[in-house]
This record gives sequence, structure tokens and C-alpha cells, in this order.
Amino acid sequence: MLIGIMSDSHGQAARVGGAVRLLERLGAEQLVHCGDVGGISVLEELVGHRCGLVWGNTDRPDGTVAAFIRATDLTVPAAAPLRLAVDGKTILVFHGHEAEFDRALHRQAADYILHGHTHVPRDERVGDIRVINPGALHRARRHTVATLDPAADVVSFHELDT
Repeated sequence: MLIGIMSDSHGQAARVGGAVRLLERLGAEQLVHCGDVGGISVLEELVGHRCGLVWGNTDRPDGTVAAFIRATDLTVPAAAPLRLAVDGKTILVFHGHEAEFDRALHRQAADYILHGHTHVPRDERVGDIRVINPGALHRARRHTVATLDPAADVVSFHELDT
């Protein structure tokens, strides 16, 4: 299953909509947002798609956002990481600012760790874990997303036309 990964949208709903369309054209069946969502307008772009997300350090999910999430099909854990099992692989999703993020890298208890926060694309191995940051949809020279095919262990980065 191809996973579409995005992060750091910071309220840029139109850019998130473009990212969703691009990722679906590429064949993504599951979407992941690695945090710094930026509000309900961004969440509205994700509704109706198989999507999980985590909150970033700039997200402030108040009661209105919580009510919106409860009324949707979006998956948001109470705290990071979001845990996914895809094609027999374990995937942890963080924003990247959490203390648990660093601990997860050292525990080597996943096949993949997805994160955002730095606004810089990343694909590297830390021990046995492949660590992937899709880049950012805001405050970045290039607005990028990524795809991950866990069955084939293939990661690709894609630039949005913005």
C-alpha cells in the first residue's frame, strides 16, 4: 500500500488540497500528516480520505477542533506517536519535537518513523529504522510531500506546483 506523507502545513489549506490531489494521483491509499496542521480549514481538506495525523508544536486543538475531529473519519491519537501497521511493517508517526521521538529512535522498535518539524526533507537510516520527513507545505523553499511503499521499501519525494 502506498502511503502519502505531508507535514507542516501551518494553515495552508489550499496547499494541503493540492498535496492530497497529487498524492492520490500518485496512487496513495493512506495519507499521513506529521503535524503543525494549522486548523480546521486544513482538516477539512483531509476529511473523506483515509488519513491519520499527529499534532505539532504549533497546533492548539481546542474544543472546536476536538468536536470537528470526533465528527470525521480522521485518526488522531491522544499523544504521538500514531502507530500504523502496513504491509507487515510498523510505522510510527511523530511531529519531531516530542521527547518520545528521540527515545523511539534509540529503541529501534519500528521499521519506519515519519516526522516533520524541521521543514527539511529527510530519508535516512538510524540503525534499522528508516526515518522519513516529507519536508513542509509552508515556510520552505520548496513545498514537498513524500510517498512510502513499505512492501518495496521505496521512498520518493514530490514537489508541489505552488
